[in-house]
Amino acid sequence: MMRWSSAIDAQVQAGRAPDERAIAQIAGAERVRLGEDGRRRRSGELRAGLLGLGPLEPLLEDPAVTDVLVNGDGSVWVDRGGGVTREDVVVGDPGAVRRLATRLAASAGRRLDDAQPWVDGLLPSGVRLHAVLPPLVAEGPHVSLRIPRHQGRGLDQLVELGMATPGQADQLRELVASRRAHIVTGGTGTGKTTLLAALLAQVPPAERLVVVEDVGEILVDHPHVVRLQARSANTEGAGEVTMVDLVRQALRMRPDRLVVGEVRGAEVRDLLLALNTGHEGGCGTLHANRAEDVPSRLEALGALAGMSRDAVRAQVASALEVVVHLRREGGRRMVESITRLDGSPV
Repeated sequence: MMRWSSAIDAQVQAGRAPDERAIAQIAGAERVRLGEDGRRRRSGELRAGLLGLGPLEPLLEDPAVTDVLVNGDGSVWVDRGGGVTREDVVVGDPGAVRRLATRLAASAGRRLDDAQPWVDGLLPSGVRLHAVLPPLVAEGPHVSLRIPRHQGRGLDQLVELGMATPGQADQLRELVASRRAHIVTGGTGTGKTTLLAALLAQVPPAERLVVVEDVGEILVDHPHVVRLQARSANTEGAGEVTMVDLVRQALRMRPDRLVVGEVRGAEVRDLLLALNTGHEGGCGTLHANRAEDVPSRLEALGALAGMSRDAVRAQVASALEVVVHLRREGGRRMVESITRLDGSPV
């Protein structure tokens, strides 16, 4: 089992990632015993184990892999577009999985321990991390990694990938140019964030985008982007910044377009209010398995904000104009429909 200094262990436990200097010091201290070649090998092992993803790194280098899942028993599963399959990769026992999860959380600038038994963050490489510890999950810690493969690409590139037809791409360009409020919907892994980023790249460069996210993962090719990211409470229960807080702050930052990375809670109230008070061209994503489910999903989220069903319907009817729905068929993600909220053609 790899061992390192108590100083590095303290850094990880405090939610700070180890740095190159600490690794160099540990490897350098073993030069006499290992020799120069051994020191280099040791440095590489420590770097992979402390700054990288260890045995998972080869999986993330595979361009077909979009998700890597590590279960509490140490089993590793991946999705290459055709469903989840098991990989012959050894992570270790539940203790090893916990160390991996804690270290990755530190790399994401988050803390993971018994007082904060789950984490949702972004690794420096752009990989989205989610991890949860027992007793919230059985058997042992679980780690989920979502790898962005097509973010930052424009609509032309998505057409080449088969995600949209040329006709749909023209519709989407017109949607952005006409400043119509829209929402990108779909199930898990259908490419909602990827398409939203491509749409935002179509926004004229003179406009200011204010992007609100729970975890920052939208990579936008645009010269004027302001990013706001939510924050969980610390171990004393203080310091939390919610999506509702951020949407309200965003409205004071003179956005030409307000973007909510994923609408999934009470922030829907403030977003609808903003879209109804002159903030044209706003957009976001919403988890929905069918386009026709969107109104009921918005009603359910509105209820979390204390809004009645009639109030939500009235706000939505005048705020949101277009639903762009995605689906996944085998390993292919595609635009299924571009419609008005009532399902009629745009």
